[in-house]
Amino acid sequence: MNHYYQKNIVIIGGGPAGLGAALMLAQRGWKDITVIEKRPSADYYEPDKSFSYQIDGRGQKLTDLLKLTAKLADLSVPSTDFYFTLIQKDGTRKTTKLPIADSKRKTAYWLPRASFVELLYQEIEHHWQDEIKVLFNTKCIEIKQHLEHLEIITQSQDQEQLTFIPTLIVGCDGLNSIVRQTLHQWEKGQSNSFEMQKFPSPSSGLKYKVLTLPPQFTLSEQEGDVAQSTMAYAIRSTFKERKKAINLGLLPFKNPNQPRTANIITYPDHQIWQLETPAEVEQFMKQAFPQIPLEKMISPEEIVRFTSSDGGKFPIPQYCSGLYQIWGKPEESQGTAIILLGDAAHCFPPDIGQGVNSALEDIYVFQEILAETQDNLSQALPRYQNLRQPDIKALIRLVQISYPWQYNQDPLQKRLWSLNFFLRLLLNRVFPFIFNPHSFIMIQNHELSYSDIIAKSNRTTQVLSILVGLAILTLLLKLFN
Repeated sequence: MNHYYQKNIVIIGGGPAGLGAALMLAQRGWKDITVIEKRPSADYYEPDKSFSYQIDGRGQKLTDLLKLTAKLADLSVPSTDFYFTLIQKDGTRKTTKLPIADSKRKTAYWLPRASFVELLYQEIEHHWQDEIKVLFNTKCIEIKQHLEHLEIITQSQDQEQLTFIPTLIVGCDGLNSIVRQTLHQWEKGQSNSFEMQKFPSPSSGLKYKVLTLPPQFTLSEQEGDVAQSTMAYAIRSTFKERKKAINLGLLPFKNPNQPRTANIITYPDHQIWQLETPAEVEQFMKQAFPQIPLEKMISPEEIVRFTSSDGGKFPIPQYCSGLYQIWGKPEESQGTAIILLGDAAHCFPPDIGQGVNSALEDIYVFQEILAETQDNLSQALPRYQNLRQPDIKALIRLVQISYPWQYNQDPLQKRLWSLNFFLRLLLNRVFPFIFNPHSFIMIQNHELSYSDIIAKSNRTTQVLSILVGLAILTLLLKLFN
């Protein structure tokens, strides 16, 4: 490896992408890696960010590289054992084992975001303390531009400032990335390569709140009837009106002693966003879910926290075309290079579960190119952008079409999507040499790139369009004759 790169790497953002990038670089022999993270600790619990990840074969490319997949499996519920219980408004229940649509797919693993972040951080603590330093309670407040290098200024919670002049800056700081925004400001209208290009999606703008439930919470008044940690649940409300109907969705956890999280996803004009007091929230929940003992499931303190929470909003599918920038000659340790990874470069709703997996794949692809170029940043970064850009564009399109109606926003659109899904599935089984399965299934195949998937999906759409056109033409000819 080029020994000029033995020092001064700053990674902004200590989530999965930031810690994963740090571990990848350390494994390649890089040293003096600093991760800047505004949260107070790796295991810091944020209720409104307590969602679950499904780490599939695409994300496991990196965990395999880091030799962490076995540990990941120990913390997770495998997709092969994914059981789902539907609790209807009248209290009836039905438990099914979700079928794996693609039997050839690599086993995916479900685990809470916090557990995955902690797994990566513990790997740093146990094996890479000399190479990687994670600064918690610290944020990047400014990136200064000089002729041949960049300067990063950070500030800790106690107002202490640190200055870095790094060889490499890795932007892993999410949708509102200060790294990307700074690069966009420096463009000065000359180009828009670091401005997010936004695309419509049926799920964009949906709001969500997370309700925290105790481990093994009570499901009924019957003694011993408690939730299983490895079971997924969907609890239907009695309300039917669009602005009142809600569902509680719970994904499986491996740890039986870990608090459960119930996701509530609605339109912004839903009544739940108009509730202002804990008493109003409690009354609404009791009316919505009379089939479960809410007073035993939700503490008064959680009702207060839930009421005060602003929740979150699904982002618009978006990406920037610029993924890197270089000042000076970093290959000679006389400059600074920047690369954007994960949500800092591409962000979208969680419809197809590719947020974390695409970010981990970004890191894996980056390390492959570093290996090919012997860690020469001036060669590696342009090659990374040229290789990754088409896949990012394809991914954004896949988010728009693959499964955006799963939140019951529009029953008619969901039925049309289902019709399209099963039509392609059937045609693929009968004529696999002509028709490809639905893109939602193909995404499960980590051996296909996002570009491959969208190309196959588009080809099937074209064939279907031709067949529909021929059918219409035949019908018209018959009518005229």
